[in-house]
Amino acid sequence: MSEELGVQVRSELFKRKMSQKVLAETIGISNAYLSDIIRGRKDGPKAQEHIKHIRKILCI
Repeated sequence: MSEELGVQVRSELFKRKMSQKVLAETIGISNAYLSDIIRGRKDGPKAQEHIKHIRKILCI
């Protein structure tokens, strides 16, 4: 799932001409933490909540 999420997030960010940093700021987390979530390095309960927010914001 993490690879799929990463591809979807990067694709949507590219389409929207939005940086990963802006997405992280929108969610209220650090860019490094967002990167870890997208790459599948973080997948605990808190990260799952952030994934829900990411999916909602990017409509994926």
